[in-house]
Amino acid sequence: MRTKFEEQLERLHVELIQMGALCEDAISAAAEALLKQDQFLAEKAKEAEREIDQKEREIENLCLKLLLQQQPVARDLREISAALKMISDLERIGDQAADIAELTPYVSLSGETSKLHIGDMARATIHMVTDSVDSFVKRDLELAHRVMAEDDIVDDLFDRVKRELIDLIAADSSKGELGLDLLMVAKYFERIGDHATNVAEWVEYSLTGVHPRSN
Repeated sequence: MRTKFEEQLERLHVELIQMGALCEDAISAAAEALLKQDQFLAEKAKEAEREIDQKEREIENLCLKLLLQQQPVARDLREISAALKMISDLERIGDQAADIAELTPYVSLSGETSKLHIGDMARATIHMVTDSVDSFVKRDLELAHRVMAEDDIVDDLFDRVKRELIDLIAADSSKGELGLDLLMVAKYFERIGDHATNVAEWVEYSLTGVHPRSN
């Protein structure tokens, strides 16, 4: 019975890795679509978001089977319940990548807007998502803590973008609508960083039995 449980738990890890990779693809495609004004990449991000939704349902079903059929012990129970929480955050990451892709036709990052740190935010959040899922699969608490710390980097980049957009609009009031759209994009990336942090926090809970926000 335990062998079968271990096999299903390994399948859970594989499915989570795949869901995390889909999130990376969605963020990367959305950011590149925005930077290059590429509608094909924007559609690719939206397709990845639909695959993420499907993967969430599959992982949820697998977790429920593990809970109902295998009678997991305390640590296993924490790991499965954490996975259920994590896939909710990963699904939201997919949604926000699709939201960024939706703005592609309305946002141009050329000329004076090229200095905006949107690309930096995209790279930072992709790194956070990758490491947060890896920390769960590898049961690596130190890596989870690094993800939580990296959220400060994304927050700092968001503040930089806000300041740049204020300067942009102050210099040319006709760019107000562009500035608002870019602020929305930056906010979506900032939220992706928050969701990756949530995943890392659930990793800590699965390993220690204590959620960091309960302290």
